[in-house]
Amino acid sequence: MGSRASLLLRQEEIEEIQRETGFSHNQITRLYSRFTSLDKSQNGALSREDLLRIPELAINPLGERVVQLFFLEGEDEQVNFRQYMRTLARFRPLDPSQKNDKEGVNSREKKLEFAFRMYDLDQDNRISRDEVLQVLRMMVGVNISEEQLGSIADRTILEADTDGDQRISFEEFCKAMERSEVEQKMSVRFLD
Repeated sequence: MGSRASLLLRQEEIEEIQRETGFSHNQITRLYSRFTSLDKSQNGALSREDLLRIPELAINPLGERVVQLFFLEGEDEQVNFRQYMRTLARFRPLDPSQKNDKEGVNSREKKLEFAFRMYDLDQDNRISRDEVLQVLRMMVGVNISEEQLGSIADRTILEADTDGDQRISFEEFCKAMERSEVEQKMSVRFLD
């Protein structure tokens, strides 16, 4: 039990993070250890550069975008451990007993909000054709022609935009994702 991480986190903090995120005590202490190893300045917070040192994000074509979403909660240029854990919780597999929990940090609703924000690059609460195109370019690079990308973006807007404004609102996004198993697609197995 004498791990460095558990010595730096108070039991009350661990319990609060458990309630808020659903992570186990062991997962929290191990993720805290990873957090502190990324914290090169040792100031208890991570910068964008620190987060981009995570190998899984560094190789992910959307890694830069995921890192940006760590910072949407606050205006700071750094993320503290609690903010880090809240964002990671979006990727924790759903507990079947919480399937209808709309308020939980790891609910289907919160996962959909996170996915929506991945596309809403200008943060205006609407996804435009250009934003779909930009994210598609991030995902596929030069493996698909611009014409094909444009066709995919057009079809995406056409299928999801029910009010005809040529943009996708969060409600339209949720409707389009109804049959998608976002719970499984946005899940990462964390340290057990």
